[in-house]
Amino acid sequence: MEELSAERGGTQVAGRMASLDVLRGLTIAAMILVNNPGSWEAIYSPLEHAAWHGWTPTDLIFPFFLFIVGVSITLALGRRAENTGGPKRDLYLKIIRRSLIIFGLGLFLAGFPRYDLSTWRIPGVLQRIAVCYLIASVIFLNTKWRTQAMIAVSLLLLYWAVSVLIPVPGFGAGDLSMEGNLAAYVDRKLFGQHTWKPLYDPEGILSTLPAIATTLAGVLTGHWLRLRRSELEQVAGMFVAGASLVIAGWTWAFWFPINKALWTSSYVLLTAGLALQLLAICLWLIDIKRVRRWAKPFLIFGTNALAIYFLSELFSRIISLVTLTRDDGSAVDFQTLIYERLFASWATPKSASLLFAICIVLLWFGVAAILYRKRIFIKV
Repeated sequence: MEELSAERGGTQVAGRMASLDVLRGLTIAAMILVNNPGSWEAIYSPLEHAAWHGWTPTDLIFPFFLFIVGVSITLALGRRAENTGGPKRDLYLKIIRRSLIIFGLGLFLAGFPRYDLSTWRIPGVLQRIAVCYLIASVIFLNTKWRTQAMIAVSLLLLYWAVSVLIPVPGFGAGDLSMEGNLAAYVDRKLFGQHTWKPLYDPEGILSTLPAIATTLAGVLTGHWLRLRRSELEQVAGMFVAGASLVIAGWTWAFWFPINKALWTSSYVLLTAGLALQLLAICLWLIDIKRVRRWAKPFLIFGTNALAIYFLSELFSRIISLVTLTRDDGSAVDFQTLIYERLFASWATPKSASLLFAICIVLLWFGVAAILYRKRIFIKV
């Protein structure tokens, strides 16, 4: 998923695309930051998800990563498919293997450490990445870009239609509340207690359809990157296309609100547009103007993105299991004790919580830097 190649400015460029690695690393660093506050009770609002409708910077992180997965599909699989020339059996097997491993890692995290079969969460972040990667890869290998664009648009229209037209028992049609939306109803019926929250799961079945469209937006961007166009044309085209998607998303939001938990169609357009613009900026600065010094930490994160994300999530679960004793004799988990003694003892609650999260990011940057220095790139 992370082996990249691109053709830019009429010149074939083999190897990794630095700007995409940087954007991937920026996304993973942000993901670690928002997932590891010192206290969930003290968080600055931009570092929290929107309560329901609307969005915050935190709500951009996951769709940005799926968008990057889509770009990687085109750049990594495009050349392999062309070089294969014949049946793509080995390519399909590799795609299926990767998808199963990523899905399995997600299940492992969801159940860790007790693995209670009655409540083990089935959907999840890695699970959605695996499903979107699998389906988008199969679509990419069997269709041209126009068909891929039509599929993406069709998924967004279909999701909008079923969300507003199909009645939910006890709520009716078009109810987009936390309790009454169709996606939540489907997840409650199919998964029962195997969801993140009793009412809904933000990575549920129905909302994965527009998430596939997010990934296909990245696939289409990868096609654009492979075209033999001037560097200015590539960047300008991406930025204009991104702005158009943002406007379309804001417009659609009047009828289908922007909502990360529901992954609404307007949310797909908005986030894909912003991701496209940010990638255009990174492409211009890093791959074209070669202004790279500022981006080195994110490049380091980006070359082992999934591994660092998985390890950081596992680590946070492990340290929360270690129970220690405060001076007053009360029990507390290791993470909370560190937060209280090293940060909350002198800083305001929200600042202390943010400083704790920044330290966790720096910790994992250290791990990523060691892997990078030793040229160890963990691939699924």
